[in-house]
Amino acid sequence: MSKGPISQFIEKHYLHFNSAALVDAAKGYEQQLANGAKMMVTLAGAMSTAEIGKIFAEFIRKDKVQIISCTGANLEEDIMNLVAHSHYERVPHYRDLTPQEEWDLLERGLNRVTDTCIPEHEAFRRLQKHIYKIWKDADDNGERYFPHEFMYKMLLSGVLEEYYEIDLKDSWMYAAAEKNLPIIVPGWEDSTMGNIFASYVIKGDLKASTMKSGIEYMVFLSDWYPKNSANGVGFFQIGGGIAGDFPICVVPMLYQDMEMHDVPFWSYFCQISDSTTSYGSYSGAVPNEKITWGKLDIKTPKFIIESDATIVAPLIFAYLLDL
Repeated sequence: MSKGPISQFIEKHYLHFNSAALVDAAKGYEQQLANGAKMMVTLAGAMSTAEIGKIFAEFIRKDKVQIISCTGANLEEDIMNLVAHSHYERVPHYRDLTPQEEWDLLERGLNRVTDTCIPEHEAFRRLQKHIYKIWKDADDNGERYFPHEFMYKMLLSGVLEEYYEIDLKDSWMYAAAEKNLPIIVPGWEDSTMGNIFASYVIKGDLKASTMKSGIEYMVFLSDWYPKNSANGVGFFQIGGGIAGDFPICVVPMLYQDMEMHDVPFWSYFCQISDSTTSYGSYSGAVPNEKITWGKLDIKTPKFIIESDATIVAPLIFAYLLDL
């Protein structure tokens, strides 16, 4: 398929420095897919609130990604945007807010993420009553699921349809649910829904064991990776943090701890991050450092794009979709 105008613009003008790294990374990703490799995309930060779903959902539908790792916040905030979009408020002058003005936002039930405020009542609480019922039904029946599986059940059940405020095709979580795409959600407890689930456990309404754990996510990934790595598995990391740190460790874990010495390294690595290299920083570490940890091979294609992921990721996805 020939490239569309966005891709043509990128190829013509993105020739040096971070822009050239963007093109190299996109072409490297494209080559991985052409070679039959499976690709993991990891989502950190507030990519869902940044509405990455507008292009990432299509990326999923077109089979450009085979497994996702994301924070609990990204898992839930795509659905929050789906059901409460009109209630979000943008604060373009956020840098000028006083502590009192920040407090006033809290009093209005608005939780700020940089220049965007998430409405607590319409977003969090609207989901809470429906997800609680799904959690409770599983708990009563002695069933256990992963955090993303509960979210899939809620989305596919249709209970949220009355609240939809954006085009369903712009929800990456719905696109993933339709494909039953595997998702790894390390540290899910560090999210609004994770906090809410914990509150029900504290009150005695739910058992903690109803929610499958992070260790079980690693066990799942340790089974998935060898079964899907015949032609390689590429690693495309948006941001830093646990969304990337957790899944990348499956390779050294299998090699060192399970003594599976034939397990292949990640076949591709790209990170979009504005974290600078500094003392002890992992998010800002250059890719070659990962060689010493048994995550990447000497010959693994490695790319780092030091820029804003909300600018870079949509452009790379557009290039891979031939837009």
